[in-house]
Amino acid sequence: MGQDHFSAQKRSSGGGGGAVGLPTTTANGRAGRQTLSRGRQIQKTFNNIKITILCGFVTILVLRGTIGVGNLGSSDADVVNQNLIEETNRILAEIRSDNDPNDPEDPAESEINPNVTYTLGPKISNWDQDRKAWLLQNNEFPSHVKGKPRILLVTGSPPKPCDNAIGDHFLLKSIKNKIDYCRIHGIEIVYNMAHLDKELAGYWAKLPLLRKLMLSHPEVEWIWWMDSDAMFTDMVFELPVTKYDNYNMVVHGYPDLMFNQKSWIALNTGSFLFRNCQWSLDLLDAWAPMGPKGPIREEAGKILTANLKGRPAFEADDQSALIYLLLSQKDQWMDKVFLENQYYLHGYWAGLVDRYEEMMEKYHPGLGDERWPFVTHFVGCKPCGSYGDYPVERCLKSMERAFNFADNQVLKLYGFGHRGLLSPKIKRIRNETATPLEFVDQFDIRRPVLGKSGSQN
Repeated sequence: MGQDHFSAQKRSSGGGGGAVGLPTTTANGRAGRQTLSRGRQIQKTFNNIKITILCGFVTILVLRGTIGVGNLGSSDADVVNQNLIEETNRILAEIRSDNDPNDPEDPAESEINPNVTYTLGPKISNWDQDRKAWLLQNNEFPSHVKGKPRILLVTGSPPKPCDNAIGDHFLLKSIKNKIDYCRIHGIEIVYNMAHLDKELAGYWAKLPLLRKLMLSHPEVEWIWWMDSDAMFTDMVFELPVTKYDNYNMVVHGYPDLMFNQKSWIALNTGSFLFRNCQWSLDLLDAWAPMGPKGPIREEAGKILTANLKGRPAFEADDQSALIYLLLSQKDQWMDKVFLENQYYLHGYWAGLVDRYEEMMEKYHPGLGDERWPFVTHFVGCKPCGSYGDYPVERCLKSMERAFNFADNQVLKLYGFGHRGLLSPKIKRIRNETATPLEFVDQFDIRRPVLGKSGSQN
């Protein structure tokens, strides 16, 4: 696995220069309300009513166009259609907007104090002991099931609709792909669409979520974060968790890029694992102060650009911040961090998606490396947003190929497969039989024994 697979791992967006110290800020907005305020509830109710009415109008128009009923002239119908489009767009804009109606009960936002270090929450110091005691008292929630540690896969997307419908469609495909993998391998999954901390938006939103899930699910041994733009493409490969018995963090990375070159793409935080332990909580506490949006994140970005090779000038991102933290405090953290590169916990998509046919011809699922990548990560593609580092057409075609490549491995048990890696349509790949359990024994990918060929023809 050479270094030719590397590419820029985050999108740049402004910033620049150097700095001398880490900026800090205060933790505010901590006490978020548990229920929607009355004003917001009323506004959301009105939106739901409007959408219901619009759906009714659309249904009438569809019926009219289908069976030729109605007295409206063509010009009147065009006006109605245009009004429907405008009203629909207006309501979607309201849903996407952050400007909820003001509620007098909402507390006033506090000003950021740059002289106080930002924190994710109250300092926790005895998590290992507290968690161990909890597990002993709650036998119905074991941390290991059938000899394997309990793993919770975490992913998510912004709370607002995508800028385009195709983006929401690919988010659906991405979560379907993850659900399939988790179902096959007995992994629990959480899909998050809420910003738990308004200060840590964008790249950083995962940090408060990971902390909250650790503390709320003490039965979980490993928390596995995966970006929404990453897909499992080897549905057979299983994490070698016993390999990490002496580690608390597993992330795809390369020691040479990390320690010799100090590269900003030495590792990738699009897919990584955290053990549920005190060490992980401490690392999150040390990682988070560079993340608050605004001047703090901008100043931290200058530090990261000045210290990491090849990093463009833009605000601090979670990946660069982690690399900087591990380099600057190596003795404190690195003995518990495993830089994994024997399989693709993160596989850069541009060097993989065009080789799927070759992989199907020569290899089989279960390898997890460049022969049959475990995870294909679409770094630089923004199907849900309005920008990206690559042409949107290339990204969408590549994501479709990755999804179908993985989906074929699931459909094979049922006797079906996609007509092609760019086709959503499926075809039958074998005939029905009066002895179906023979096919279960042969094709069920939950079984560790692989056939000689993994071809998805």
